[in-house]
Amino acid sequence: MLFSIIGFFSGIISGMGIGGGTILIPALILFTNLKQQQAQSVNLFTFIPIALVAVITHIKNKNIEKKVWIPLTLTGIIGAYLGAKLAVNLSSNLLRKSFGIFLFFMAIYQFFYKEKKPHK
Repeated sequence: MLFSIIGFFSGIISGMGIGGGTILIPALILFTNLKQQQAQSVNLFTFIPIALVAVITHIKNKNIEKKVWIPLTLTGIIGAYLGAKLAVNLSSNLLRKSFGIFLFFMAIYQFFYKEKKPHK
């Protein structure tokens, strides 16, 4: 039941484009005895079908910019490989702290971010 609740809220956050890992990874560490690397792996595995559903919805609503997502995807694949190699070689404690610091700074940025006028 706990995993279903975590998955549900993680899916909502993912569908909004925020990143379900911001909910899923801390929840898995807090409520299970998974290491940081294991929680991140679970996040990545569950992300595939969740993201697919969200992408289909955004395609139907014409929210996809090819000139943006194509280069991001291609370079993101390289970054994902390097990040995964780094994650498995760091201690779980250091990885968890790094993740927490990243989330902290992203939260501050989002709090003070001023929306720019959309470009066409």
